[in-house]
Amino acid sequence: MSEVTSRRVVLQPTTVEVIFAWFQRVIAGYCLLFGILYWIRLIGFYQGPLWRFDLMPVHWQVAAVMLAVFFPFAAAGLWMLASWGPVIWFICAVTETVMYVGFPELFGHRPLIVASHAAVALLYIVFRVVIWLQKRQTRR
Repeated sequence: MSEVTSRRVVLQPTTVEVIFAWFQRVIAGYCLLFGILYWIRLIGFYQGPLWRFDLMPVHWQVAAVMLAVFFPFAAAGLWMLASWGPVIWFICAVTETVMYVGFPELFGHRPLIVASHAAVALLYIVFRVVIWLQKRQTRR
């Protein structure tokens, strides 16, 4: 074995990085599901009252169209583990949180959706901090 090949460093992801990648892919699935649900409402397959695009109030038209596009886009970014995937998910999460917490008289009150976004954001932060600490520790 030559001197060059013996000094090669093999970069393997840590266990936390592998779990984080799967976490992002699970969230990608849930973003795709949310996007499909918004599209179902937009095209009129949803059985609720006023849940067809032409019958929706303007505030729901704006929110539903934006989220129907952004959630699948976030799903693609999260699945590919792209750096922009969590950013687009964050935009969707903030939008839904503002909708359901800031304007419950217009959009309704959905604490489960808000809580799920908060839990995902918290888990994301925990993963990033743990990965950062691991990388910092290996550099020393």
